[in-house]
Amino acid sequence: MHILVVHNRYASAQPSGENTVVDQEVGLLRAAGHRVEVFERRSDDIAGRSLPGKVAVPLLVPWNPAVRTELATRLRAERPDVVHVHNVFPLLSPAVLAACADADVPAVATLHNYTQVCPPGTLQRDGRPCTECVGSTPLPAVRHGCYRNSRLATVPLAVSLSVNRRRWWSGVERFFCISAAQRDVLVRAGMPAERLAVKHNFVPDPDARRSGAGEHLLYLGRLAEAKGVRLLMAAWDEIAASGGVGVPLVIAGAGPLEAEVTAWAAGRDDVQYVGLYDTAECQKAIARSVAVVAPSTWLEAFGLVVVEAMAAGVPVVAAGHGAFVELVEDGVTGLLHRPGEPASLASGIRRIAAEPARNQEMGQAARLRYEQGFSPAVGLERLVDEYRTAIAGRSALTRGGDTRASRGDGDTK
Repeated sequence: MHILVVHNRYASAQPSGENTVVDQEVGLLRAAGHRVEVFERRSDDIAGRSLPGKVAVPLLVPWNPAVRTELATRLRAERPDVVHVHNVFPLLSPAVLAACADADVPAVATLHNYTQVCPPGTLQRDGRPCTECVGSTPLPAVRHGCYRNSRLATVPLAVSLSVNRRRWWSGVERFFCISAAQRDVLVRAGMPAERLAVKHNFVPDPDARRSGAGEHLLYLGRLAEAKGVRLLMAAWDEIAASGGVGVPLVIAGAGPLEAEVTAWAAGRDDVQYVGLYDTAECQKAIARSVAVVAPSTWLEAFGLVVVEAMAAGVPVVAAGHGAFVELVEDGVTGLLHRPGEPASLASGIRRIAAEPARNQEMGQAARLRYEQGFSPAVGLERLVDEYRTAIAGRSALTRGGDTRASRGDGDTK
C-alpha cells in the first residue's frame, strides 16, 4: 500500500505525543513493507521566518493556498492509495483536504484532540471542563481567549473551525478517534457517526519492563494545568503531611508550569524534578515505578503515558474521566481517582503504594491489557484495515464522480 502522511510537527522544545504517534505509525507501516512518504511542515521553522513571514502565520491557519497547490501537484505525480492527515495547525491548514479532492485521493484523519469542536482542542477553560462551543459557533472561545489566554491568538482557530467545518466533514473518508470517549463527544457535537472509527494508538514494546516492586511514583508528561500538575502537587503535599508513602515522586517533563514545579520540588527529599527525558530514559523511569500517575483535569482523548506504563507492566493512578475510563480497569490494571480532587488522588496513590502484592497483580494485568489492545501487531492490523475501508469507500459525492466534494468554503482565501 502507498500512503502519504500529512503532519504539521509541533515545536521540539516540549514533548509531543502527536509527533511520537506519527513517527511510530510511519515506522510500523514501513517495517511491514508499505510505502510511506511524508508531507510536513515544522512549527520550529516559524522562528526563522522574517518579521512579515511571522506576522502572516495566523492568516495561514484557516487557509494556506500554497499548500493546496504543492500537495495537489505531489498527489497527482505520486498517486498514493490514501492520504493520512494528522495535525494541520498552523502551517498546513485544511487546504490539504482540497488538495486531496483536486487529485481524487481518499483522505483519512486521526483526531488527536477535540479541535473539530473546540478551537484550542482541550474542551477545558480555566482548569475546568467546558463545552460552550460544542455544537455551536466558536465565539465563546474568542470571548474567553481560550487559546494561550489570548483573544487575538484564538481568532484564527475559531475562523478555521467555522469556515472549514463542512470541508472536514465532507472531505475526509474516515476519521480515526483514538478512544470511544472522544468519539462519543464528537458524535454528540454533530459529526457524522458513520465516518468516526475508534482506532487506539499503539505503543512499541519497551526494552525495559518492571521486575521488582518499583522505587518511585512517576509523573511523565507536559507540565501544564490541564495535565493535573497542580492537582498532583496538592495531593502530594497532603501525602507528605501524613508521613509519605515510602518512595519519592519523580516528575519528568517541561511546560508552562516548569518554574512552579522547580520551586515546589526544591529542597525536598520526597520529590525529584528531573526535567525532560529522552525515549530511553522514559522507558527506564517507567520500568522503575511503583506506579505512573496521570491526573489530567481535561478529558484526555487517549493517554499515551498510561499505555506506556501498561506495556512495562506498571499500574497507573489516573483521573476517572475521558479515555482513562476505557484504558484503565479500576482495581484491576490500576486505580481511577475522582477528577480534580486532590484528596481522591492522594488516596489512590497511598493505596497503590501500600499493597505490593496487589500492585504486582495489577501490573501483570496491565501488561496483558497492553498485549491484547495496544501492541504494534494490533495497531498495524487496525490501521491497515481502516485504510482499506477508506480506499474502498467514498463519500456520496465522490461515488457520484464529483471530485469537488470538499471544495466549499475557504477556496478563495
